Amino acid sequence: MRIIGATNADLPGLARAGRFKEDLLDRLSFEVLHVPPLRARREDIPLLAHHFAARMATELGLEAPPAFSQAAARALLDHAWPGNIRELKNVVERAVYRADGGRVEEIVFDPFARPGSDAATTARQPPPGAAPNAAPSATPDAAASPPASGTLHDAVARLEIDMLRHALAESRHHQRRAAARLGLTYHQFRGLYRKHARALAAG
Repeated sequence: MRIIGATNADLPGLARAGRFKEDLLDRLSFEVLHVPPLRARREDIPLLAHHFAARMATELGLEAPPAFSQAAARALLDHAWPGNIRELKNVVERAVYRADGGRVEEIVFDPFARPGSDAATTARQPPPGAAPNAAPSATPDAAASPPASGTLHDAVARLEIDMLRHALAESRHHQRRAAARLGLTYHQFRGLYRKHARALAAG
């Protein structure tokens, strides 16, 4: 029998301080995997959002999960996710439950906030004719992108390409510096670069 444990605590440090049993630490240390927090691997957010949306749609008896608007997709990408994946799951499930017309137009990160406050609603599709609000952490190129249609995957791809172009331009195409500007490891950056190589080459 194998036991899988997960924690965000420093177990070796706790063991040295006498606050965690060393023999239990030895039993748990057969294989140790370090998973970065969600905010450090934003490329996983669209995949996880699709997964949780599909599960919630099945639970609600929907034929298909609702699509995320561009504003909703950017809100998911720009959030700091202090609650990590559990928070993402709750936010996406809430959004799917509240979606109207088969489309998520609004993301609510704090359901306890007063209605109408900034904390209550962090992404809402602008009314017809109004300019969309730029995401707080979006680059100028990304913020200037025209409103997108299609799926969350399409919107995320456009945002990734815009941010890669901007980071490369700012770092004079030095890829390690561009990765640092985006808060990515070089390995993560190379994965995104290969993914969008054709679009980046097209300019």
